[in-house]
Amino acid sequence: MNALDAPLTLRLPAALARKLAKAGIETLEDLLFNAPRRYYHWGALTPMSVLRKGEEVTILAQVESALLLPNRSKPGVRLEIRLTDGISRMNATFFASSEHKLSPHLRLLVPGASFLFAGKVGAYRGALSLVHPSFAGMEGDEEEARAQTERPIPIYAQTKGLTSWVVARAVGMVLDSMKAEDVPDLVPSELRHSWNMPSRFQALQMLHRPRNDEEARQARRGFALEEAFLLECVLAGRRFGAQSLIAPSCPKGQAVDDFIASLPFSLTASQEGALGEIMEDLASTQPMQRLLQGDVGAGKTVVALAALLAAVDAGHQGALVAPTEVLATQHLASMRSLVQGVCVRGMQVDIRLLTGSTSVSARREIHALMSAGAPVIVVGTHALLQESVSFADLGVVVVDEQHRFGVAQRDHLRTFASGRAAHQLVMTATPIPRTVAMTVFGDLEETRMTGLPPGRTPVKTFLVDAENAQWMKRLWERAAEEIADGGRVYVVCPRIDEGEDLEDAELGDAAVENAVLEDREAKENGSKRPPLASVSALAQSLRESGVIDPEGIAELTGRTSPVEKAAIMEAFSTGLQPVLVATTVIEVGVDVPEATMMVICDAQQFGISQLHQLRGRVGRSQSASLCMAVHRHDLASGTMERLEAFAATTNGFELAEKDLELRREGDVLGADQSGKSSHLRFLSVRRDSDVIRRARGAAIDLVGKDPGLIRHPVLADELRRRGHSDLVWLSRS
Repeated sequence: MNALDAPLTLRLPAALARKLAKAGIETLEDLLFNAPRRYYHWGALTPMSVLRKGEEVTILAQVESALLLPNRSKPGVRLEIRLTDGISRMNATFFASSEHKLSPHLRLLVPGASFLFAGKVGAYRGALSLVHPSFAGMEGDEEEARAQTERPIPIYAQTKGLTSWVVARAVGMVLDSMKAEDVPDLVPSELRHSWNMPSRFQALQMLHRPRNDEEARQARRGFALEEAFLLECVLAGRRFGAQSLIAPSCPKGQAVDDFIASLPFSLTASQEGALGEIMEDLASTQPMQRLLQGDVGAGKTVVALAALLAAVDAGHQGALVAPTEVLATQHLASMRSLVQGVCVRGMQVDIRLLTGSTSVSARREIHALMSAGAPVIVVGTHALLQESVSFADLGVVVVDEQHRFGVAQRDHLRTFASGRAAHQLVMTATPIPRTVAMTVFGDLEETRMTGLPPGRTPVKTFLVDAENAQWMKRLWERAAEEIADGGRVYVVCPRIDEGEDLEDAELGDAAVENAVLEDREAKENGSKRPPLASVSALAQSLRESGVIDPEGIAELTGRTSPVEKAAIMEAFSTGLQPVLVATTVIEVGVDVPEATMMVICDAQQFGISQLHQLRGRVGRSQSASLCMAVHRHDLASGTMERLEAFAATTNGFELAEKDLELRREGDVLGADQSGKSSHLRFLSVRRDSDVIRRARGAAIDLVGKDPGLIRHPVLADELRRRGHSDLVWLSRS
C-alpha cells in the first residue's frame, strides 16, 4: 500500500485523528497535502481592515489592554481584550462563570504580547469582534522562541473545533514519524534536477516548516510542477493511445461540396479555416481528436455537419451527442433543413433522433440501422451513450457542449474493442482561456472560430439596477415594444419558485454558492433580503402588470416535461406566446431567430460564461437585439466588476480570459470525471502557464519514449492510483 494512504489513526492520538476526520482529513496524504493558506511572521500583525463579518479567521494581533468586568445582565464575568494591528482595533471577549476560570487568560493576554487568535468575526455596536477565540503564542525556551520569530507561521484553513495550530501540531507529529522513502518522487530524477525541484519529502518539510519565505515558495512551485507533469502525462498517454488506433478515412467528397454550395450564405473565413483543418484530419486513418471552439453563434453546426456528411459519404456512420433533448431536437431540425437537396450515394441524407423520449418502435428502427452499418447520422442525448447502443461502422462522432460530458462518456462512442476508432470532434460554445484549454484538453488539437456569420448582429448589453423603479418600468415597456414589433423576449430567473432551496435552483455551482452566502449574510445581519427572482412569481407579476398580454407569457423550467417543453418552445417560436420566463434551461442551443430581447434577473448570481451563453440566445438574426442584466443594488466591487466586464464586450474569448482573471482559484479547475476524486492543490492556470508548457513538453517526450511507463514504475503506480481520467476538468459557474 502507498504509505500516504495510511489512516491518520496509525500516526496520531485517537482524539486528534477524530477531530481531523470531521474536517475530511483522514489519511497521511489528506493531511500533508493540505497546504497552508498563508504564512504569518511574528511582529507582522494581520491588517484588521481585511476582516469581514462572518469569516472564520486566524489572525496575528497584539494585546493592547485587558479588562475583567462583571456581566451586565446575567451572573458571571467577562474578559474584554483590546487587540490592535498597529492601526486598527477590535475586541476579543471571553465569558466565564467566575474570575478563577479566566485566570489563565489574564496571565497570558497581557498588554504588548502577540498571539494568534482564531474564531468567527462578529460585530458588536458596529465594531468587529471575536467571541471566545482560541489563541496560541510562541512556545519553548528562549532559544526556541527566538527561532520561531525568524520562521514563517503556517496558517491552515480552519473549521469549528479545528484551529490552525491543531493542524500544524498534527502535521509536525506525522512529519517527525516519516522517512524520505515513505514519500517516493513521482517526477523522474533527471527532470527534478533540470527543474531545480526539491525531492517530494523535502518539499513537504519546506511547505509546512519553512525556514524562510523562499523555502515555502520553492515547495509550492515544486508541487505545481509535479501536478502539471502528472496531468500532462495522462493527456500524453491519451494522445498516444488514440494515435495507436485506426480510424476509417473519410475524405472530403461530393456530398460535402454539394452541401456547401447549397447553403443560402457563404462560409466565413473562420468556418472555412476550421473546415480545412477538420477535413485534413478526416482524410487520415489516424483518429482525429479535435476541440472546436467557437463563440456563441459562430457557425459551428455547419462545420460539424460537413464532418458528419464526409463520414456517410465515405460509407460510414455519424453521431452527434448533445446534452439535452431540447438541444438535440433543435440540432435535428437545423441539420435536416440544411441538407435538403443534398444526396449521399444517390439518396437523401438520413438523419435520425435518439433520446430518452424516442418511441420504442422508432428506437428499434434506429438500432437496426446502426447495427447494420447503414450510412446514417444519429443525433442524440445521453441515450446514445448507453451500453446497449452500438454502431457497426461509426466514422465521426461530434460531442456538443463538451463540458456536460465526462472524459469516459465522450470516449464511449469513439473507441471499439477491435482496435478501431471513430474520428472525434469535441465542440464548445463556451470559450475557454488558452491556458485552460492547454491544461484540460492537451490530448486534443485545437481549432478556434472567431467572428459572426453574415446575418448576425452584435447584442447591445445594459446593466439595470433593480432598485431604480423608473428603469424597471421602462424595461418592461421596452419588452412590450419588442413584442409589438414581432420579436420574442426571454426572461431568465435563478429560481423556479420562491420556496425552492438554493441548492436545488438551476444555477451553476458558483452561482449557488453566491446565493447561499448572500442569504446567510442577510440572516446574520438581521436584514430582510428579498428572495431571488423566481419563474413562477415573476411570470405572475408580469401577467398582473397590464404591460404585457397575460396570455402571451409562458414558463419553462427543468421540471417541465419533454412534451410540454416542445409545445412551449413551439408557441414561443411562432409568437403565440412571445414571452418566455425560464430558468437557465434555455442557456444552450435554443435557436429562435425572432428572439430580440433577453432579460436576466438577479444577474449577479451568474458567472460570466453563463451570462454570455444566455445573451447568445438573442441576436440570431439581422434584427437589432438587446440584453438587460438586472442586478441588485450595492453589490460587492468584485461582483460589479464581473457584470461590467460582461456588458463591455460580446467577444466570448475576451470574456473567458477576464473570467479567469476575476474568479477565485479553484473555480476554474474542478470536478473529477470518473473514479476517485482528485484536485489540483498547487497548480494555477492563471499563474502557471509557463509551468504547464514545460511539464507538457517533458511529459510528451517521456511518454513517447516509454508509453507504458515501464521504466517509471512509481509514476505509473501513482497514475493508476489516481485513476487515468479523473484529474481535472473545466468547471462551469
